[in-house]
Amino acid sequence: MGYEIVLTSDRTMMSNHHGKEFLGFIATGPPIAMPESLWMMLAAPKVKVDDAGRPREAPYGMRKIEAVLMDAGFNAAIIDPDHIDKHLDSMKILMLSHHDYFAYGPPSSEWWSITGMEPINRRSFIRFMNSPVVRKAKEKGVKIIVGGPAAWQWLYELELMDKWGVDTIVDGEGEKVVVELVEKALRNEPLPRYVYVGAGDVPGVNEIPVIKGASVNGLVEIMRGCPRGCRFCSVTLRPLRFIPLEKILAEIDVNIRSGLKGAILHSEDVLLYHADGVKPRPDPILRLHREVLERIGEKRSLAWSHASLAAVKYAEENHKLISKLMNELVLNEHRRFLGVEVGIETGSVKLAHEIMRAKSSPYPVEEWPNVVEDAFRIMHENKIIPAATVILGIPGETPDDVMKTIELIERLKPYRSIIVPMFFVPMGALKHNAWFLRDHLKHEHIDALLAMYNHTIYWAEDIMNKFYFSEPYHAPLKLLLKYFMGYVRKQVNRYAGRLEEIIKK
Repeated sequence: MGYEIVLTSDRTMMSNHHGKEFLGFIATGPPIAMPESLWMMLAAPKVKVDDAGRPREAPYGMRKIEAVLMDAGFNAAIIDPDHIDKHLDSMKILMLSHHDYFAYGPPSSEWWSITGMEPINRRSFIRFMNSPVVRKAKEKGVKIIVGGPAAWQWLYELELMDKWGVDTIVDGEGEKVVVELVEKALRNEPLPRYVYVGAGDVPGVNEIPVIKGASVNGLVEIMRGCPRGCRFCSVTLRPLRFIPLEKILAEIDVNIRSGLKGAILHSEDVLLYHADGVKPRPDPILRLHREVLERIGEKRSLAWSHASLAAVKYAEENHKLISKLMNELVLNEHRRFLGVEVGIETGSVKLAHEIMRAKSSPYPVEEWPNVVEDAFRIMHENKIIPAATVILGIPGETPDDVMKTIELIERLKPYRSIIVPMFFVPMGALKHNAWFLRDHLKHEHIDALLAMYNHTIYWAEDIMNKFYFSEPYHAPLKLLLKYFMGYVRKQVNRYAGRLEEIIKK
């Protein structure tokens, strides 16, 4: 059976990253220390597919659009990029999504700028678009519609849009606009070049469908939007919506039926599910986790996509919520930790006041460094492993601001975590500012990069040995990662020296 509407992406997106979301970030870097094919095997292995090429698990956002189209009665399916040739005779629309089409987002743009080498995700996507099957589809008159979190990047690549025959860019949440676009495309009517979905046009909770097929590593959305209003973030431009528990559990069931081994609760701040503003409420959080854990069973893993450090601190200090969650519900002999992404962004109170005043709420912004350290201590004590981001090159940043960040990173040394540096990318309310690139680096930035690198290397092997890749079949992957970390350890000072030379020039 062929599909009229095929949804897909390149391999860096269509993968479960060995069941470890963090490994997917390796695809945002260039292939150093090993051949590109080996790098791809590490970051983005192929997924299981059926005879039609439908993957067992696929990116969550694509699953949402697939569900909208199926509910509307269209003959649509997500297809693995290696199998779309099976649908050339039936395909009329090719829909693409990506988190970072051209490696302009963080941290891809940073690694590209530092090393001078194109990241894997950009190479992989361009290779896919130049493939014979995509060219043949366009020759047959297939309409190409692109969207997803990185849709904005096409505005920097209008020549490639023309070269590849991309018909429409959908920038923003697509559930309410995609059906009309597809209807126009199937009637062969002219399509708009660019569709922007603003805050007033986003779907309500009742317009967000339940996914039909499994999502990568069991990711399930529990809320959309964020109330903190950080000026560098595009998510804060969207209104806050809580997904009903019955919809969350229905999607958990979809993933379990497909044989997935865990769940990732997705939100910009999991602890704010049905919160009192920015103050976590114990009852909805505990109920959510009890219901989800009952569904997935004691042998399956659980993770959070994102949480705010202020919410972690408030939840524990006011309700003992973190320790209750971890010790009474989450942790057991099979689940020995919980992973989450958090945002430090800066150690400078001055910068925090200017660009993310509410990130520390309900605590005063002047307490931001203490909020960060307290939250890291709480997570460390409760076996939550954070992957934290820090932004360098924020508009208005001074050398003293960078030094404050370095001081904060040093304070975090006792706490098990990974800290990832990112160069400022103009997004959200700051989208009209300039990009921060290698040529803008100062000595303090190099010191900050080294501080984050040293912190991460200090804890990475501990995390890998005690929490990751404990099964015997993980041995080859574990060996490959140890080799990679050893190579990076040897090369980091060489790259730091190169950057110092650039600064002098």
